[in-house]
Amino acid sequence: MAVLTETIALDSPHVGSSLADHWSTVNGLRMFSRVSAGPAAPDAIPIVHIHGFAISGRYLEPTANLLANHYPTYVPDLPGHGRSERPPRQPDIPGLAESLVGYLDAMELPRVVLLGNSTGCLVAAELAHRFPDRVERGILVSPAGGPYNQPFPRAIAQLARDGLREPIGLAGIAIPDYLRFGLVRSFRAFHRMTRYPTVERLSALPVPFMAIMGMKDPLISVAQMKSIFDSPADIDLVYHFDSAHAINYSHPEALARVAHAYLQGEPLRALFEQGEIVAQLTDIRSDETR
Repeated sequence: MAVLTETIALDSPHVGSSLADHWSTVNGLRMFSRVSAGPAAPDAIPIVHIHGFAISGRYLEPTANLLANHYPTYVPDLPGHGRSERPPRQPDIPGLAESLVGYLDAMELPRVVLLGNSTGCLVAAELAHRFPDRVERGILVSPAGGPYNQPFPRAIAQLARDGLREPIGLAGIAIPDYLRFGLVRSFRAFHRMTRYPTVERLSALPVPFMAIMGMKDPLISVAQMKSIFDSPADIDLVYHFDSAHAINYSHPEALARVAHAYLQGEPLRALFEQGEIVAQLTDIRSDETR
């Protein structure tokens, strides 16, 4: 296990798209996704990017576009989110995991890397617990949920603080998506995230994974991540100094670099940018309480 502290900051998170629109039918519902059309290595394992609650996969595109140069890349909108068809009743996290397995079947993806953000991490964890043979590895960016996000009013305040720390461009994606998803349904989905037993599920995850958290993220607890890191799980833990919750959007180059190194089995040691150290190994202090 290793802990990496990543400090790189970017001026612009946007890159040209190498993803094409794709429609498929999963459990009788039309499901939209963005699929790479780039020159990925023929033997590279596919990466499936999983978005957070109430939002579409659009904000994941900056990181997905970068990784699409190396891996077959898929960015679905889960049922009821974004452009995908809304089911009669919005699935809970286990239901979303089952829908994602249906998507893997529809796309003929027997085994994948799951790269989730926020609630997408919880969906990835559920899928890995229920279908471990379908998951090569997990990359979990800002896995929220658990006691740190309770009670619910505290979690709402954390979400509001995070909104002030994200790039302004994210609001242009998130607000229309939340309105399309529905405010009442958004609150219910957020509440499900806060009640999810994140620590217990990640501490017993049956596949190797890397967890990444931003040090400016008000939704994630250092102490909570430390307890997961100290569990028997096969986990590498990355701390990013300059980001909040939506690292996939705010710092795609840093995330893509670390993800690629992890998937290639390269040591997560010090990273250099223009001759200066921008990331280094560190220990988590036992007295952290955040």
